[in-house]
Amino acid sequence: MKDDTAAKRLNQLSSHLSTPQLPPDYSDVLSTIDTLKEIAATPNPSHRGYARQKQAGKLWVRERITQLLDPNSFEEIGSVSGTVTWKPTGPTSEVPESFTPSNNVQGFGNLRGRRVLLTADDFSIRSGHADGSTADKTIYAEKLAIALKLPVVKLVDGSSGGGSVTTIRKEGWSYLPYVRMYAQVVEQLNKGIPNLGAVVGPAIGLGAARVVSCHFSVMAADIGALFNAGPEVVANATFEEGLDFQDLGGPMVHCTNGTIDNLAANEAECFEQLRTVLGFLPNHGGEAPPSEDVGLRSVIPRRAARMYNPYTIIRSVVDAGSCDRGLARLGGRPVGIIANNCEVNGGALDAAGSQKLARLLKLCDVMNLPVVQFVDVPGYAIGTVAERNATMRWGVELAKTYFATTTPIFNVITRRAYGVAGGIMLGARDPVVQVAWPSGNWGSLPLDGGIEVGHPTGGKESKAARYKELEEEYLRLMNPVRTANAFGVQEIVDPKDTRKICCGWVRHVYEVLMAERLALRNCGKIQPVFS
Repeated sequence: MKDDTAAKRLNQLSSHLSTPQLPPDYSDVLSTIDTLKEIAATPNPSHRGYARQKQAGKLWVRERITQLLDPNSFEEIGSVSGTVTWKPTGPTSEVPESFTPSNNVQGFGNLRGRRVLLTADDFSIRSGHADGSTADKTIYAEKLAIALKLPVVKLVDGSSGGGSVTTIRKEGWSYLPYVRMYAQVVEQLNKGIPNLGAVVGPAIGLGAARVVSCHFSVMAADIGALFNAGPEVVANATFEEGLDFQDLGGPMVHCTNGTIDNLAANEAECFEQLRTVLGFLPNHGGEAPPSEDVGLRSVIPRRAARMYNPYTIIRSVVDAGSCDRGLARLGGRPVGIIANNCEVNGGALDAAGSQKLARLLKLCDVMNLPVVQFVDVPGYAIGTVAERNATMRWGVELAKTYFATTTPIFNVITRRAYGVAGGIMLGARDPVVQVAWPSGNWGSLPLDGGIEVGHPTGGKESKAARYKELEEEYLRLMNPVRTANAFGVQEIVDPKDTRKICCGWVRHVYEVLMAERLALRNCGKIQPVFS
């Protein structure tokens, strides 16, 4: 009996020893995965579908993903899903001989820093039909969006996994055409999980339904079209022959009848619209919309002489509909708002403006309202009219008010801060609490006039040449980043973050500093004066 047991154990040991040695780190499996990923991510110019895609003037699916998402942010889901032909290399081993990836690429990525779920059709593989995709993959993405409460971006080019008669031949039986993923789509829409779709090719059948279902849809004018069935099916059904994609369902059809929300010139513009629209939306209906406004980046013109409407900034930063006569709310909390208006007198502080600001500062001081000011001041007004109106007199009175009041002040330097006026507006609190925009420029005197005063020159021609040379030098030196390098300004921020920063400061004032201020007022150590 013991001999039989021993013999069995020896046979087992022998069989183990005869088995080919497998790498303990599973490098053979990892190598296979890497090979399949590389095939999927590498375009094949000799492939008929890829060549057709490029001839149509369309980006390849992975080129689209690269252009749409933030750099290096894409994390693919189902990266090796597809059809593989395996070649045996041993009794228990095999290697991929050929690989046709799934024609639906999906995964996580970032759009201007926002995490999203992306699904993108690869029209070069079976025109996006179901027999070139993995149906469970698409359904999984729709379920994942609900579970993680993440926005979904859909780049539709083809049928997005819709049916094809070849599926019957492949499976060997005819199927009932259930649309299994649509229950999840409806749930997303009703839960406020943003669905954003772009038509970047012919959107057919299920592909058309997917993009039309989105909260927002856009079509590329040069390559987009959308229809229930393509020209060949239509010709057989309705005898309308000779139709092309544009005639049947191009932008002049569906961007004018309300099927698609917006029109874009091309794919790049589609992607930009998707980024912009997402910037207005929360991740789901249980969240408040995002407070960032990317549009603030372009409010200040690059040309210093050009004007802008300061109310554009104010309306973007304060609570919606809350701004009225110098008062507003930030995060629901009342504040005073000061902003220089460059459309009036170039933003220079004149006598009337100084009186207006002084009155508002006194009001905020006596009412315990913190002040947020958007500074773009070239200095006090100059010229004969300014002198006759006693601009300096009232400018000094404003300076007294700034330094006599004690209500907290937060500065947002949007553009200019020059001369005595700029110094008074910015420096009345110690330490100053402020941020600057990348459009900021500052100093004792603006360059216009300042160069002539600081560098008197000779003849007219030499003066012009010398002025240009000095102007270029000073513009280089006045780069706001140089000021930040020297800690002359504490922080230069992205304008889109202004509301978040201001709301955070106001919240701190109300939650931390206000109690101390009220205590000091009640014991008489702070005595604001309005009259």
